[in-house]
Amino acid sequence: MAVETVVPEASANAAVKLGPPTNEKDAEKLMFIEEMTANTDAVQEKVLAEILTRNAETEYLRRYGLDGATDRATFKGKVPVVTYEDLQPEIQRIANGDRSAILSAHPISEFLTSSGTSAGERKLMPTIKEELDRRQLLYSLLMPVMNLYVPGLDKGKGLYFLFVKSETKTPGGLTARPVLTSYYKSEHFKSRPYDPYNVYTSPTAAILCADAFQSMYAQMLCGLLQRLDVLRVGAVFASGLLRAIRFLQLHWQDLSNDIAAGSLTAKVTDPSVRAAVAELLREPDPALARFVAAECSKGDWAGIITRIWPSTKYLDVIVTGAMAQYIPTLEYYSGGLPMACTMYASSECYFGLNLRPICEPSEVSYTIMPNMGYFEFLPHGDGHGQDKAQQLVDLADVEAGKEYELVITTYAGLNRYRVGDILRVTGFYNAAPQFRFVRRKNVLLSIESDKTDEAELQRAVESASALLRPYDATVVEYTSHAYTKSIPGHYVIYWELLAKGASGDADALEALSHVGVMEKCCLAMEEALNSVYRQSRMADGSIGPLEIRVVRGGTFEELMDYAISRGASINQYKVPRCVTFPPILELLDSRVVSTHFSPAPPTWSPHRRPGN
Repeated sequence: MAVETVVPEASANAAVKLGPPTNEKDAEKLMFIEEMTANTDAVQEKVLAEILTRNAETEYLRRYGLDGATDRATFKGKVPVVTYEDLQPEIQRIANGDRSAILSAHPISEFLTSSGTSAGERKLMPTIKEELDRRQLLYSLLMPVMNLYVPGLDKGKGLYFLFVKSETKTPGGLTARPVLTSYYKSEHFKSRPYDPYNVYTSPTAAILCADAFQSMYAQMLCGLLQRLDVLRVGAVFASGLLRAIRFLQLHWQDLSNDIAAGSLTAKVTDPSVRAAVAELLREPDPALARFVAAECSKGDWAGIITRIWPSTKYLDVIVTGAMAQYIPTLEYYSGGLPMACTMYASSECYFGLNLRPICEPSEVSYTIMPNMGYFEFLPHGDGHGQDKAQQLVDLADVEAGKEYELVITTYAGLNRYRVGDILRVTGFYNAAPQFRFVRRKNVLLSIESDKTDEAELQRAVESASALLRPYDATVVEYTSHAYTKSIPGHYVIYWELLAKGASGDADALEALSHVGVMEKCCLAMEEALNSVYRQSRMADGSIGPLEIRVVRGGTFEELMDYAISRGASINQYKVPRCVTFPPILELLDSRVVSTHFSPAPPTWSPHRRPGN
């Protein structure tokens, strides 16, 4: 179904009010957005003063001699710009049980685990209880904006595939878990008041079920049972929605059997999930069962979302950054439905929202709300030297068209912290800049929440290539690609091998294949990758087995010749460690002589205590 679009009065760069609002509650929220964006610099000044006042006696701020100062000039002059590694000693102490005011005057309530990693393990971001209120505030702004573009969302439901992930305890007893798991388990979510614009088909018990299969099965089944009520379909990431479609492809027979029988499969054992599903699956529905079976057995999955959920107006998924690679597949399954990217957030801080949510994915820009934290911007590119810390600009002073790295100061105690996101200024709404997410700094490969950089990939290749030494073989060159044409996506590593013995490359490769060494190399690479990747492989199933594609000798020389033919300098040419350009991928794939997959998931345990 094509989305019915109402064009609001405000354009992306206009200094006029958003509207007209759908109802009085929306009017209040839209007015709040207007006030915040019209007074960006004043709000930022106030936010910084509040943070510095409340945290004035913390060990961290005392160390830099602010002496109670709350002005921007003193703060910037005395407090350094830092990375996670700089803060690790303080974070380690908190994780180990030190309850003194190290970073925040308010008690640290838990750690939010970032999808970024340090030394192969998830980063721990300290947070405080009131941050839940701040996140809830940003969530409350999303539907009033969406209602400007898509009317009637109170007349149906949202089919959202939402999941919790495993959590652990630090040595000092604090919970460590992903930010969305924290939110879904909070009373803000579990005890949320009824809102006709935010009714989900998924029971809360199914969302909170830690077993990924049972959770997905129950959510999909409930979505099918309420298929005519669904007005929007979504997940957090595009890859998550594609995993749900793949799940339907694999399990539609069991799902239709349950619908026909009016009872839930014994494969779902969680009592709370069974009770929640029983509220909907009260009696057999043979007509619906036949419909689901007929649609899913055709073998043609084009437009399956609108075929099964015909009133769907848009997809609510993140398709910016690394998720952009999934756009063509989503278009195929949805029949070209609009894709709404509604908000910009991370474990460190929730930042802002998209004031034009129904726009082309390539046009998505986020307006940072100045009340969420204090924001500074480090100019990126354009030959900026080592004195970047002196060049940080405030939120209201960024320039359109330029790229910056985001630096934040939060109520929870992060001060001038480099998030690692690269943003491009696309314009302004009132006095608030709007940003397009460009990429994560230094990230090479990403399928979902995983983030693998070049150094980590190099270490993984070195670890795996050690298995080749007994066979007098070595890796001459390599590159990589995040392959997303399959669901789930997986890492593809292209290797060019050299046999040092007299038998030659072809005979050596045949010998390696015969004894299964290449498959062991795939697993060795996975074992060397970070814990986020390994959890996604082992527990979440959101990444498929790593694949090594061995290319024939001389392939990387051909790659260099191709690059030089397109204008690259032979003196400055470096083998790209990740490739996305279709002609280069075609060249590599045309030279593949063998393919090998990891034979098992890598090791990962949810019980390892972060902070050890």
